[in-house]
Amino acid sequence: MTVHRHPSCGCCGGWVQHMRQAGFPVNVVNVDDVMTPKRRLGVPDTQASCHTTEVAGYVVEGHVPAGDIQRLLRERPAARGLVLPGMPLGSPGMEVADGRRQAYTVQLLGHDGRLSTFQHHPASAGKRSPAR
Repeated sequence: MTVHRHPSCGCCGGWVQHMRQAGFPVNVVNVDDVMTPKRRLGVPDTQASCHTTEVAGYVVEGHVPAGDIQRLLRERPAARGLVLPGMPLGSPGMEVADGRRQAYTVQLLGHDGRLSTFQHHPASAGKRSPAR
């Protein structure tokens, strides 16, 4: 997989580490203009995140979990790829110490630009600190 990201983005580095831990070989391409690869690969502006990835003929936008990408590659749907706009708290690369996670939904981006739910990830309250 090839990840296009701005060199100063820390959360992108966390996502790359998540991909490598899942067994993906990752080539990182640092770009000053992150919109250029998004536009070239057909990512709608409304679905943009901080990094854009190319893998096996698909585009993956944002902090999509490795398991969702593995499923995409297993199922091989006729689509442009997966998108997760923004940077949801608790998604890969956006983890917080207490384990909290916002609910987020990874969307399948069709060749016609239509979006459909690919995988929903529920919210998690995280670990509570022990009472003192």
